[in-house]
Amino acid sequence: MTAPLRQEPGRGGGSRPTPAQAVRLRRLNRWQAETLREDLADLYVESSRAQAGQEYRGRERFLRRLTGSIRQAGFALLIAENVAFAGCAYGFSVPRDGTWWRGFDGPLPQRVEQLTASGHVFAITEIVVHPHTGDRELARRLQERLLADHHASLGATLVDPTDAAAYDAFRSWGWQDIGTIRRPPDPTVLRPASASVPPPAPLRALVLSLGPHPAGHPDGLAHENRTQRPD
Repeated sequence: MTAPLRQEPGRGGGSRPTPAQAVRLRRLNRWQAETLREDLADLYVESSRAQAGQEYRGRERFLRRLTGSIRQAGFALLIAENVAFAGCAYGFSVPRDGTWWRGFDGPLPQRVEQLTASGHVFAITEIVVHPHTGDRELARRLQERLLADHHASLGATLVDPTDAAAYDAFRSWGWQDIGTIRRPPDPTVLRPASASVPPPAPLRALVLSLGPHPAGHPDGLAHENRTQRPD
């Protein structure tokens, strides 16, 4: 996720449309997402904080993530646009079999497991906001709309713990950190034949409870010792 930059106050006394009024959100279907994948990759590169010379690799990784998500059941993508693309967010419905949670360290909260089994969890794979939009709330609007369109009871996402800007943004929006998931390294990254395979990357699992909460648990994420992570 690329965090939006701070919006600078306008100069002069004249009124002008706010970024929220100027930017509109639009859903894309799978075919449209495939058609615009190169444009979305350009948006990602322009919005990323990649070091010089690393833009190509970052672009390719973004395209792989987008392609992988498009293939998932329940895929959805939103774009924010005015005269050009200002941002995008996409994700998919978490499979009922719980495979999305593989690698979770320790027992899942009981309600997370229950909502997963009932098909009410939507995973946000990526949020990208162009730094020149001037809309500090655009990233939040994108994730809220994406979850609302799918009538999700629980939002889920994974954040690299080294990406403090993304982690702090999700936490400020009310997302809860429920623990660590370790995912295998990207198999498409070339490494020397003699290099050892790195251990699974630790990611922070964040969730946002959207449905009614059980009595005694206002966060909706009661822990239960008998609840185990999926095999």
